[in-house]
Amino acid sequence: MSAQFFVTCTHITNQKSMKKYLLLPFMALALLTSCVGKKEFAALQTNYNGLQKEYQDAQIKLAESKATIKSLEDRLAEAQRQNNQLRADYKALQRSLDKSLASNKEGNINISKLVDEINASNQYIKQLVDAKSKSDSLNMVLTNNLTRSLSRDELQEVDVKVLKGVVYISLADNMLYRSGSYEINDRGMTTLSKIAKILKDYKEYDVLVEGNTDNVPIKKTNIRNNWDLSALRASSVVQALQNQYGIDPKRLSAAGRGEYNPIADNDTELGKQRNRRTQIIVTPKLDQFMDLIDQAPETKE
Repeated sequence: MSAQFFVTCTHITNQKSMKKYLLLPFMALALLTSCVGKKEFAALQTNYNGLQKEYQDAQIKLAESKATIKSLEDRLAEAQRQNNQLRADYKALQRSLDKSLASNKEGNINISKLVDEINASNQYIKQLVDAKSKSDSLNMVLTNNLTRSLSRDELQEVDVKVLKGVVYISLADNMLYRSGSYEINDRGMTTLSKIAKILKDYKEYDVLVEGNTDNVPIKKTNIRNNWDLSALRASSVVQALQNQYGIDPKRLSAAGRGEYNPIADNDTELGKQRNRRTQIIVTPKLDQFMDLIDQAPETKE
């Protein structure tokens, strides 16, 4: 090579006014063109172009890989965020479930208690209904027996009826006593004997005898007023039932209502006659119902 070419090559490689290495490939290409043959240069050029393309492809793939990695990192971060949220939601749901289970358990206990109370109440109501049905049946039989035992004439002055589970036997004043007296006459004793025979068969019933008068003041030296007269008449019937007809006195009670329990108007003679009466009231023993009341189930508020 000539000295001029050497100087030129050296001059080219040492230039500093150009940007760092940006023209290096072109300089190399110029040197190679000058320093090597055309065939060798063409081969080097082809090889260089291939390498350049591979480099560009690699750069593109690297960029794509970086983008893919960034996308995966973002997706991973989002997945972790969602996972953390799911964990928090799970803990909240677990707390809610635990609370619900505790409340449900307590609710089941309360429902169970309520069912027990309802069953106890139903049993108690059934007992009351059975007792009421039994009482109604016995009252009906008692009423029928009393009605059949009395004659037609006696039924004209004896009224037998059932009111609110109680049997009322109402006897007219003039069939039992003489006017203004508390002594029972023979006709009254005959009727009482028939009634007593039926009452003896119903030992589970109490018997209250209640005297009633009209509002006409009594004029007897040994009887102060209508209170005395009504009480004495009731007492006479009670003692007859006990002494003449063998009714247990523990079942018997006597009461006087005087003129203060009228069933008709005292302004008429017929009304006064209806008010002058003695009632035999037949009731189930109260202690049986008190026992049922004591058995009533307790309810908790």
